[in-house]
Amino acid sequence: MTSLQPEQPFEDAFQELADIVDQLEAGDLTLDDTLKLYERGRALVQYCQVQLNDAELRVMQLTTGADGTLKAEDLT
Repeated sequence: MTSLQPEQPFEDAFQELADIVDQLEAGDLTLDDTLKLYERGRALVQYCQVQLNDAELRVMQLTTGADGTLKAEDLT
């Protein structure tokens, strides 16, 4: 539970983050468990933010061609 897998789907990471929030809000954890979950949550937030930023860049690469149709430009 401590390391993020690079191939972890965004949806899985986001669901894990939501589960962590629920556990933290319940308030019945030890201090040590709370800190571990908080650290894991911070890592998941960072991971999800990177994924969202990458998705935003891909969406912004859609451009309108001369004929008025949308075309996608490769980021690489």
